[in-house]
Amino acid sequence: METAEFVKFVDHEGRALAAAAEAAGVDASVPTCPGWQVRNLLRHTGAVHRWAASFVAEEHTSPRPIGDPPDLDGAELLAWYRDSHRLLVDTLAAAPADTAAWTFHPAPAPSPLFFWARRQAHETAVHRYDVESALGGTPGPVTARFAADGIDELLRGFHARSRSRVRTEAPRVLRVRVFDAAPEADLDLDPGATRAADPEAVWTVRLSPEPPVTTRDEAGDADCELAGTAEQLYLALWNRRPVPNVTGDASLAALWREKSAIG
Repeated sequence: METAEFVKFVDHEGRALAAAAEAAGVDASVPTCPGWQVRNLLRHTGAVHRWAASFVAEEHTSPRPIGDPPDLDGAELLAWYRDSHRLLVDTLAAAPADTAAWTFHPAPAPSPLFFWARRQAHETAVHRYDVESALGGTPGPVTARFAADGIDELLRGFHARSRSRVRTEAPRVLRVRVFDAAPEADLDLDPGATRAADPEAVWTVRLSPEPPVTTRDEAGDADCELAGTAEQLYLALWNRRPVPNVTGDASLAALWREKSAIG
């Protein structure tokens, strides 16, 4: 996927998040984020949007803390979130391809702009799902190709960092298998669109006392395998849904659920 595609997802998912928040109301509980209400998600996601936009707009090349959200609630909070989202989308869309900025995944991205567009696309998509869960019923879907990319970003980005807590005393191998990684040409935001399935995508996650090491392959035997559609596994690996299919040592699936939360 390209930077411009991720920017489209940031725009689409943020608009959907705001619409769901308005429909649910800021007092609504969020089942996928125990203890949080919609207002907490609006404050968190809006602050992250502004934080991300500042790196791109001001070309900060060292880390900076996420600022506190303003003391707003109700309609004013929702308007502030929409302003924060629009600031992010406009900043990403206008930034030159060679923008310099700090990034925080160990694996190099094609560019800092690509990194921030991709990171904010997945940040917004997961929290859109959260806010829609506050409405009751089933949240809107995540398209297969985007979900498969998000699995890759989570496994080879977030959990390659030194702060990942997904570790084992002895070496273990976890495999993640997606059955419906979508074709490279498919970028359709219409949930009703049909698409042919591509060959499955597979990740091998090597666990040890050190941070996980993940490769896009099926090398060697695995102690445990997590399998399902791209959407199912994307949401499961972000601890929004149960893992649909677990084979082998289920304690590794439980370890992921217990230790993988991103702070």
